[in-house]
Amino acid sequence: MTLNANIKFLRKKKSLTQEMLASALGISRSKLAGYELNVNPPLETLVKLSDHLGVSVDILLREDLTSYSEYKLRELLETDQFLRGRKLRVLATTVDEQGRELIEVVSQRAKASYLAGFADPEYIADLPRFSLPFLPMDKKHRVFQVDGDSMLPIPDGAWIVCEYVDDWLSIKNGERYVVVTEQDGVTFKLAYNRIQKEKKLLLCSANPIYPPFEVEIEQVREIWRYRLAMS
Repeated sequence: MTLNANIKFLRKKKSLTQEMLASALGISRSKLAGYELNVNPPLETLVKLSDHLGVSVDILLREDLTSYSEYKLRELLETDQFLRGRKLRVLATTVDEQGRELIEVVSQRAKASYLAGFADPEYIADLPRFSLPFLPMDKKHRVFQVDGDSMLPIPDGAWIVCEYVDDWLSIKNGERYVVVTEQDGVTFKLAYNRIQKEKKLLLCSANPIYPPFEVEIEQVREIWRYRLAMS
């Protein structure tokens, strides 16, 4: 297993001593030394290591980072941080007088300009907005209007409430998402996660008359997970 070597390698890459990293993790230096040698950390500590070293748990476990060239290592780390939202991905939003986030509404007509304005606070502030008290307050939600019959039985014109996805690697195969891309704008589809191996998403319609298609993850700007539909 490459985990132990990866921990030591990345710690040194970040110019951290064992004392510095151990303090950040809330563990003793001797425990960290063991993790760098041949002891596998518990899951809770592994997640903390992932956060502090800037890579996913999957990469820590599967990739031999010590064999990577400087260019390949930088490319992998930057891609992983981008997919997980560790690189700044600004989400424009609106709040009420008490500072609680509101739910903006993107109609079929507004979809045409959403790609150009999704990161513009003034554009988002001009969208209709409301609140739904039964939705989790710790999640960001937005409503999109369905356009067409590709996602039957959800009909054309229905309103769907969606939850913002900040970690794109968490996308679950076969679930419904609104995906905002440079090429296709706002798209409501069944998504299949091919990010780790191919840096792509496969998007499929529920209506079989529409063929599936792939999108490069670099073309993706936002992803929203479907929660519920309103006629």
